[in-house]
Amino acid sequence: MISKQERYEFRKVRSRNRLFENGIRMPRLSVYRGAKHIYAQVVDDLKGVTLAAASSLDKELKGKLKSGKNIETAKVVGALVAKRAAAKGVKNVCFDRGGRIYHGRIKALADAAREAGLKF
Repeated sequence: MISKQERYEFRKVRSRNRLFENGIRMPRLSVYRGAKHIYAQVVDDLKGVTLAAASSLDKELKGKLKSGKNIETAKVVGALVAKRAAAKGVKNVCFDRGGRIYHGRIKALADAAREAGLKF
């Protein structure tokens, strides 16, 4: 029987392969959801650099957030990463959910980034 962790690894590899098969021509918004915090970064894979990043551990957000692991925090982080990406001139990105299911905190971060101006 396949464990939950093995299923996650299969999903992660499958989603990344689909992104790269289609040929990433734009930066990618990569999201990592940990047990206590959420992280997002806009990566340009052609140049190999991170253009913008935000997380629930940022100094700007440290005193404002009640917890790093709820949907409200994900919304704030999504808006912040979109604002920082727009400052660098990035409008269009492809969404890399990192093998996680598009639900809950991942969905909240994506929706907040869209509302803040990023186009997926």
